[in-house]
Amino acid sequence: MHATFEHVIRLPITWLLATLAVYRLALTIQRRANFSPLLHPVAVSTALLVTVLILAEVDYDTYFSGARMIHLLLGPATVALAIPLFHQMKIIRRHWFRFCRGALLGSGISIALAMGLAALFGASRTTVLSISAKSVTMPIALELSEKLGGLASLTSALVMLTGVAGALMTQAVLARLRLSDPCTHGFTLGVVAHGIGTARAMQVSPRDGAFAGLGMGLAGLLTAVFLPLAFRLAGY
Repeated sequence: MHATFEHVIRLPITWLLATLAVYRLALTIQRRANFSPLLHPVAVSTALLVTVLILAEVDYDTYFSGARMIHLLLGPATVALAIPLFHQMKIIRRHWFRFCRGALLGSGISIALAMGLAALFGASRTTVLSISAKSVTMPIALELSEKLGGLASLTSALVMLTGVAGALMTQAVLARLRLSDPCTHGFTLGVVAHGIGTARAMQVSPRDGAFAGLGMGLAGLLTAVFLPLAFRLAGY
């Protein structure tokens, strides 16, 4: 029985099915909690999966051999956000400069603060580089991290934590400021909390989700272009 168990937990299909099952359970938990943002399905499913992996003594590479199939769908899923975004082209054409400026400032300040704090607390160069890419959506962040010399696994975890924390804090701040306009609300969620924020915005309304997708896409594009350039000019 022990040998059979060891064989099963090393199979990629095991962790693919486990990921899907745990996420489905997390969705049920959030629905029964009246969609509380504190029980975001990504945060809940991650906590459950990490617990299972620790108890089963399974390393990240073994887990990712199965989860890679889901990871490959991140790109097409991100591109599919262009469909609801197409219906908002009139507003985008009118305010395109404001959108670009907001995405550039939001991403730039986030990256600068994260890298500055990491360096201040004595983090290694590799860690600082991994942190630099954590403020964009997962597919772009992983590619950036590898090209800049960071650790993709660390960047992956940081992107997820940034998304969950950003979705929670952004909604609270926007509610406090009484900003409920779908354009402002969705775009801010997309820039600050990228994929997780966009998923949360989609739960609010398709219009919120469209502008969240715009914010996420612009932040990713501008970061991918200007972050390596900034490092090269700074000689980092």
